[in-house]
Amino acid sequence: MTGPEAALAVIDALEQLGVPYMVVGSFSSNVYGVARSTHDADFVIDLSGGSVQAIADRLGSSFRLDPQMSFETVTMTRRFNLAVVGSEFQIELFLLSDDPHDRQRFLRRQRRPLHGRAAFLPSAEDVIVTKLHWAVRARRGKDREDVRDMIAVQGNTLDWTYIYHWADQHGTRSLLDEIRQSLPPL
Repeated sequence: MTGPEAALAVIDALEQLGVPYMVVGSFSSNVYGVARSTHDADFVIDLSGGSVQAIADRLGSSFRLDPQMSFETVTMTRRFNLAVVGSEFQIELFLLSDDPHDRQRFLRRQRRPLHGRAAFLPSAEDVIVTKLHWAVRARRGKDREDVRDMIAVQGNTLDWTYIYHWADQHGTRSLLDEIRQSLPPL
């Protein structure tokens, strides 16, 4: 099973179970920016009234759930990992947190095309805000590159007032300004 096939299987399971979700991480930045390979697919899920075991059961034997929930230090959220059997590809299911931006981006999620299907994704602005936060918090160069690529592709279609609001809240405004200055004028 390929990574995109695994991600689509998880989307199908979540939708069949009625679990609110959004696809985040590289899969979402690939939609708005320049595609790059990845070894995992990240989802934010709202498990109110549901269970991660029900998701694993729906997915079947092609996926193996690590029953131990872990704490992710970059996002400061709890997550479950699903291994794709016979593959190095992983699915990470992050639980929707109480963080104000996490809640806001979840409310703003939109259905967008993803590998030939429709799936819930955060807005381009929310992917940029989140990736900026991760770039500063975890010092991950790939998140910085994703932000640069997304700004280069999306340009003037972005809601800069919204992005600047959250960049100011997260203390990432200087990185955002640096990235914008590194690009040719829009």
